[in-house]
Amino acid sequence: MDSSRSAAEIADLLGAWPRGGGPLYRRLADTLRELVDQGTLTPGERLPSERALAAALRISRTTVVSAYDSLRSTGILDSRQGSGTRISSRVAPVRSDGWTASGNGNPMYRNLFQREEGLISTACLSTPALPGVEEAIREVVAEDLPALMAEGSYHPSGLPALRQAIADHYGGRGLPTTPDQIVVTTGAHQAVNLVSQLYLRKGSPVVVEDPGFAGCLDLMGDRGARFVPVPLDDQGIDGTGVRRAVAEHAPHLIYTMPSYHNPTGTMMSVARRRELGELSARHGVPVLEDSAYTGMRVADEPPPLAAFAPRGAEVITVESLSKIGWAGLRVGWLRAPAEMALRLSRRKVLADLAGPLLDQAVTVRLLGRYDELSRQRSDMLREALDHMEELLREALPSWEWKRPDGGAALWVRLPGVDARAYVQVALCHDVDLVPGAIMSAHTDGRHSECFRLPFAYERATQEELVWRLARAWRELDRYGPVAEEPVRLVV
Repeated sequence: MDSSRSAAEIADLLGAWPRGGGPLYRRLADTLRELVDQGTLTPGERLPSERALAAALRISRTTVVSAYDSLRSTGILDSRQGSGTRISSRVAPVRSDGWTASGNGNPMYRNLFQREEGLISTACLSTPALPGVEEAIREVVAEDLPALMAEGSYHPSGLPALRQAIADHYGGRGLPTTPDQIVVTTGAHQAVNLVSQLYLRKGSPVVVEDPGFAGCLDLMGDRGARFVPVPLDDQGIDGTGVRRAVAEHAPHLIYTMPSYHNPTGTMMSVARRRELGELSARHGVPVLEDSAYTGMRVADEPPPLAAFAPRGAEVITVESLSKIGWAGLRVGWLRAPAEMALRLSRRKVLADLAGPLLDQAVTVRLLGRYDELSRQRSDMLREALDHMEELLREALPSWEWKRPDGGAALWVRLPGVDARAYVQVALCHDVDLVPGAIMSAHTDGRHSECFRLPFAYERATQEELVWRLARAWRELDRYGPVAEEPVRLVV
């Protein structure tokens, strides 16, 4: 089989490759070699032409030619007339770890392994701990530790006290819930993964928002899901588009982020939540509502989508405290019909038997302060958003964005510019960005002019970030778009 990736896909996989010392061609060659050593690029796979890769990376073709020549000299690459440049078949194959199974080289996860000094990475959101988290930890140590230490067994579905606290939390939000409907997970990410394992298999059609959260698209793609993307409007995922997708594709799952959508920060309306709940009941299509992306919140946030679902609807609700209390608190949960919760608990046992009791005990106490924590985080982020918008309007007045209803990031549109090209220039100014095309299940370059820009930084970091972004924008504007033969931006 003729395996190849586009120049844009290779650029995404390369990450922050320009950083470091030595000639630029050497840094490019070393990073390509690392992708081969990791098994990301495989023997026989065809690489883009020198010209195409140079255009994608915003560097001179000479740099790519030198990098390819260096890899040919060491037996990593082969080039043949009419066949292009390929990873040599003499390279020993590496057992795949599934890291790039979806083929997009998701930078949000890649950057968890790359801690580059001086680089401002916008790939992952920043959620430092609120003071209440430390208080809760101290209280658990002082008051709950003896009882916890007496526990001699696992709790696959979660600590009973936490399951009750989560059930009460939903009841207070207008969604009556019993503890047997709750499964505690290692963060919301694991909850989405468990749902994907239970509902999806190779070829399963899944209705998703477009754009959407790349991390969860990766989880479903790893199960072999076939995505049916539906666009958004001001009320959330387009209702007409969902109905059409259900009628034409008979999906195994609908995945949506109603509060708040990532990356746009859109709050789904009550009418749209009710519409999806009724659709689930009428057609027997499960709905996964991922409400883990919280931060800045609206004062009158509606109840979860599941609260509007009629009897017979199958809605799984996923949440966590990571985006409100502290990113280091890896406790999430899912709420589902009791039978499905039990089946998902069995998947949890296969994954890790059960979650840590200390973390869950801390979460019990934090849920009692949920409203106060939400208010504190929301106030912090609203102030950060105000400052970020002020900086952007002054330094980058041609950029476009809509102020989000909530969350912790802006969805920025660049005027007439492919964000992937800008990402490469920004890397040379020590900023790592996530291009919009990665946040889409489409493979035709949708949202290519957009990128996600978190704003949850301290003021000094915000100001440095925007200064670097403006400098990169001026450089891109000076040289103009690259089509065939790029100018020599970096040597």
